[in-house]
Amino acid sequence: MSKLKKPVPLYEDIRALVLSARQTIARGVDLLQVHTNYQIGRRIFEQEQHGADRAEYGKELLNELAARLTAEFGAGFSRTNLASMRQFYVAYPDRVSRIVQTPSGQFKGGAIPQTLSGELPVSPIVQTLSGQSLDPGTQPQPAFTLSWSHYVFLMGLKEAERSFYEIEATQQGWTLRELKRQFNAGLYERLALSRDKDSIRELARKGQHVAKPQDLLKEPYVLEFLGLQEKASYSESALESAIVTHIENFLLELGKGFLFEARQKRFTYDEEHFFVDLVLYNRLLRCYVLIDLKIGKLTHQDLGQMQMYVNYFDRFVKADAENHTIGIVLCKKKNTALVEITLPKDANIHAREYQLYLPSKEELQHKLEEWIEERDSQND
Repeated sequence: MSKLKKPVPLYEDIRALVLSARQTIARGVDLLQVHTNYQIGRRIFEQEQHGADRAEYGKELLNELAARLTAEFGAGFSRTNLASMRQFYVAYPDRVSRIVQTPSGQFKGGAIPQTLSGELPVSPIVQTLSGQSLDPGTQPQPAFTLSWSHYVFLMGLKEAERSFYEIEATQQGWTLRELKRQFNAGLYERLALSRDKDSIRELARKGQHVAKPQDLLKEPYVLEFLGLQEKASYSESALESAIVTHIENFLLELGKGFLFEARQKRFTYDEEHFFVDLVLYNRLLRCYVLIDLKIGKLTHQDLGQMQMYVNYFDRFVKADAENHTIGIVLCKKKNTALVEITLPKDANIHAREYQLYLPSKEELQHKLEEWIEERDSQND
């Protein structure tokens, strides 16, 4: 095979991108690296389309670019990294209309009027003082919102999951470690399993939208960060203490909008004292969320007790402008039939299981596929 001719215009184009980016990368503009890598990937992809034998041409192209770019700019332009940049463009071809950059460094057109030396794009999430998120569709959308490390991880996911986790990582401000933890814990599957087919599609388009109590729920709740799985036995008090110790991780696992108020919150009714294990508040739903922890078998008395807690908060604690209190009995093993016969369908009481280890992604995906097939057969 003849030696690949040096793609001089392509090399100079990419070289100009890198030089322009390096002038401002020291200022901590991390999104600049993402934009630049996207444009490099785009140029590589488009150049490959001109090769007769694209597979072989692409291989030679990456090898030569890697050698020349590394020689001038140092680490960061290996063949593997350039292949990732190409894959980045292939994974997000729709973003090209939002960010069009010339070698001179100007981002033209679309929703990102940004220069390499200028300001970063506005965040896609705008919240009112009441904590409600505005519809992202009503405002300009930046092409990318996360770091390059985030996108390297996201590129390995299926399209629906990739979209969901990108939205959630942006809205929640997840670090790469938090993103990987939520993925490994099967957040997408656990939320999808509590939704109908149309709502599953909404997860990929909009992320987790919290408008009603059911939008907060998932099953199981994964509490591997408590470190209790290595113990042969533990008490409800130990479980509660571990949760409070790791309250930041616990609130992250619960979902959006949660604030911690108290543990063992005491209230007195008819001269008798009662204690709620955990009292939280959700600013998106504007309501209290009470959590009772159970390590034994769930009983109808547990559900009745939570109903009493919820009734008390609704009548004596919540403000008139706030919504009804939500009660969650977090148990090691629930009895679905018992829950259904004990609670009315419109009850604000929910029983949910927790586990102390990360679930199997394969098992959750298989369970979700079975659930969708079952729903489809019922609708036929």
